[in-house]
Amino acid sequence: MVIGTGGATDICNKDIQRLLVSLDQICQKVDSRQADVIFLRELLQNHSLQALVLVHNRVSTYNGRQVLPVAYQSASLSEEVVRLLQDYPSDEAQELVYLLQQPFIKALLATHDQVARKDFDPALPEIIHDGDDEEETVKIVQLVKSNEPLGATIKYDEKTGSIVIARVLHGGAADRSGLIHTGDEVHEVNGINIKGKSPHDVVNILQCREGPITFKLVPREECFPSRESRLRVRAHFSYDPSADNLIPCKEAGLPFNKGDVLHIVNQEDLNWWQARKHGEKNSRAGLIPSRQLQERRFAEMRDLSSLLQDDFIAGCKIPVRKEHRPRKIKKIMYDATENDDFDREEIATYEEVAKLYPRPGLHRPIILIGPPGVGRENELKRRLVAFDPEHFRQKTIPHTSRPKHPWEVDGKEYFFCSRESIQEEIKMGWFVEYGQYKGNLYGTSLETVKSVINAGYVCIMTPHPQALKALRTPEIKPYLIFIKPPPLDILKETRTRANARSTFDEFCSRGFTDSEFHEIVYGGHKLEFLYGHMFDAVIVNDDLLRAFQELLHVIKLVETVPQWVPASWVASS
Repeated sequence: MVIGTGGATDICNKDIQRLLVSLDQICQKVDSRQADVIFLRELLQNHSLQALVLVHNRVSTYNGRQVLPVAYQSASLSEEVVRLLQDYPSDEAQELVYLLQQPFIKALLATHDQVARKDFDPALPEIIHDGDDEEETVKIVQLVKSNEPLGATIKYDEKTGSIVIARVLHGGAADRSGLIHTGDEVHEVNGINIKGKSPHDVVNILQCREGPITFKLVPREECFPSRESRLRVRAHFSYDPSADNLIPCKEAGLPFNKGDVLHIVNQEDLNWWQARKHGEKNSRAGLIPSRQLQERRFAEMRDLSSLLQDDFIAGCKIPVRKEHRPRKIKKIMYDATENDDFDREEIATYEEVAKLYPRPGLHRPIILIGPPGVGRENELKRRLVAFDPEHFRQKTIPHTSRPKHPWEVDGKEYFFCSRESIQEEIKMGWFVEYGQYKGNLYGTSLETVKSVINAGYVCIMTPHPQALKALRTPEIKPYLIFIKPPPLDILKETRTRANARSTFDEFCSRGFTDSEFHEIVYGGHKLEFLYGHMFDAVIVNDDLLRAFQELLHVIKLVETVPQWVPASWVASS
């Protein structure tokens, strides 16, 4: 039987509209808090509530008459049928007996009877008031325990010696009840006086209980329900609450992986935030370490690991000894002074993000980052430009302080400037990267990058890693792709099979040495450790053709699909 939706939808809309009009009229006559008005208005406009009203109207009426059940005891009728047909020799009868005895059929019939009798509410025990708390306000809260956690944590208040509600998790059963709030004192649980008991004892009482749970609470003096924040962050580390010994309640923790976007719904606790994974609107919020707590943890870990930093980079299992580091004689135009200690001052935990939508005709620059020899420039970048030269551009004209040769044209190969003017523009922040080679300054200005973008091209860049902080700005909005080397054995096998030429020596065409392979893997781990929180995508270059196809796919997504970027980039758009 198909029930029409048009009339019910109209009734639903009219009912909601009448309530909204009544709300406005009431608010004009009484002194109501603005927060309460906003809450009620949002509740009445909530799609879930409107859907429930619509379902109610459909079930309660059909073509103007009420829909009545055919039977109220279908489960018992089923048992009677089974008893009568138990010994009947017919195959059809035995098949019917078999079906009616299946658990899902029994559950379906039991549910039908509950709906028919409108027996929707759980059976709650009678509340007995003993009169012991006459001098203080007491509230009795009853919740039905199911497979879902109650969504609240407790703690011991050293000042009063009582058990209090430490936090209420957004979206949990306690939060949905609207009756349990942070700071409420817990006096009894299912009639058991918990005075003198520890939080661990109370948790054990709750875990042993099935069905309804009754709390006797003394509410705190003031109660202001917190509203969900709209903050979204990208996590720069992975988290497993089951392995965290500091979390107040492991079951309340929210596990996540590095790169996940989280919706932070509550930041009132200095050490433990409440969050959901983005997109899981109806789920209960979970606890995650706050930025302050996690930064303190990482700082302690960093101090400990610094003792071993001479030979290892965190996450790199290959020791890099001095004899494995080849002497680089290839010219590096942008040889910015490396300062790993400076880069490590930034402790990445969470980064506030927002959605950036593709801009027609203004493509985000693609920055390829990777260790020397991994193939980002001589293989992937050149192939990308050759694939579609009308779409991709790699050439940005650099500035230099060296004298111009007679055959050179200013603005073609280089912009020739005085050393003083380049130094002044560097101080003003006009250069995205710069360095010194043989006593002369070289650099790429922000304007040259913008000129490629404004011309409608995708600017492909392979800068020195030290330039990332200058490039990752709201003005450019780059997309950073880390070209990661594969494991050492695969790196050796693929490069040897492809007869790859070393990029460490520009004066000699030869294959890679073992020490250079070690240097590539070491450099990859080092870059990921220092700058991994900036990367938008990671492509492992274990096979050039596969890596190139993956690179094309990623760039296509950047040009067509909204991407999460630092929130300041969207605010400045």
